[in-house]
Amino acid sequence: MKRLLTAAALLAASSLVAMQGVAADAAVDDAALIKSAESAAPAAVARGAAIHVMDEKGSMRTLREGTNGFWCMPDNPVTPGPDPMCGDANAMEWATAWMQKKEPPKGKVGFMYMLAGGTDGSNTDPYATKPEEGNNWVETGPHVMIVNATDMMQGYPTDPKPDTSRPYVMWAGTPYAHLMVPVK
Repeated sequence: MKRLLTAAALLAASSLVAMQGVAADAAVDDAALIKSAESAAPAAVARGAAIHVMDEKGSMRTLREGTNGFWCMPDNPVTPGPDPMCGDANAMEWATAWMQKKEPPKGKVGFMYMLAGGTDGSNTDPYATKPEEGNNWVETGPHVMIVNATDMMQGYPTDPKPDTSRPYVMWAGTPYAHLMVPVK
């Protein structure tokens, strides 16, 4: 399981929620990266999570092994806003499918935290890497995500330019649609 999480984290890290190129800048020490990653989830989850970071060449480095089945990644300095994230094993399987452009695993709903908020290249295109005219750039405050539950999202807004102060579906109409739920 640990190997699956590490391999999947490598894939997810390369672009998860437009987080390409998470860089481990030499000036930033591991303690700061761990602190950033832990800011994504409640302390009870973050303190036992595996912490992964990607360098500027796309190589994954594990800063800390996990003990609770969750993984976390620090803020991506390339995006204009904060975006550290943590997720469970099912969320990692979903993210791996997304990165590989494959169907997400059936029957495995995943949960992710982004309590420091997030910025995404597009609310409609799962593969957008940066904000461009017409691709519905979105900035979301602290939130959690429920992934791989497309059949359960009926009735939630699917607007290309959502009101991020209430729950909405990101990447609607794709196999990677997921529910974004703001939290305080």
